[in-house]
Amino acid sequence: MRARVLPDAEALADAAAREFVDAAKGDIALRGRFLVALAGGRTPVAMYERLASGPLRDEVDWPRVEFFTGDERAVPQDHPDSNIGMARRTLLDPLGIDTARVHRMRGEAADLDEAARAYEEELLRVAGTPPSLDLVLLGIGADGHTASLFPGMEALSETNRWVVASDGPAPGSRRLTLTFPAILAARRIMVLVSGADKGETVRAVMHGGALRALPAERLHDAGSRVTWLVEAAARALAFRADQGGHADSAGRQDR
Repeated sequence: MRARVLPDAEALADAAAREFVDAAKGDIALRGRFLVALAGGRTPVAMYERLASGPLRDEVDWPRVEFFTGDERAVPQDHPDSNIGMARRTLLDPLGIDTARVHRMRGEAADLDEAARAYEEELLRVAGTPPSLDLVLLGIGADGHTASLFPGMEALSETNRWVVASDGPAPGSRRLTLTFPAILAARRIMVLVSGADKGETVRAVMHGGALRALPAERLHDAGSRVTWLVEAAARALAFRADQGGHADSAGRQDR
């Protein structure tokens, strides 16, 4: 995996937006389109705002970008906790993205299992089988979850489905999520990490062993297709010199 440690949240957002733009430009030039699964939560908000305004906005041929959701809570899209709702406010609406190019999970559906099956069909229709997303954006939680793949949940053992309904960490907190087979099929995965409470978790994930005790440790299976962008406040300098890691002057560490 590739890791960059950034000095603060502003630098993290700048670096993430730059990585997004470079990936989009390259894939549009190569294949004529860019398929991205967006992350929810607080960390990507500043990244989305940078993409939707300023000089980076003009570097991407946005009509050639199609957007997916990596996971969603069981709420309507206008609910404050909705991941697609946040993405609409900070990125999609400011860019004027055509709704036909926004493929969202229907968190408001009465039957989430049926909603998962419908979204899986849409994902495969657009991205192929297996789904070849160009970029999957992720965060991680202090408990080691990523997307809505939480420790101890049945969805972690899924091997055949690309999208499932799953349980959240609290009773009654149902979710929709891409599974690890879908995430690991992506051409690129970018993990954004901020918050000092996640330092030990990130260190454990990056140095994880074969047991894959934390959900995010499964990202090791994607090898060099994973890029970690970590705010220094997370205290997650995971690649130590005695383990073969090297950091350059820009804070990049490669293994």
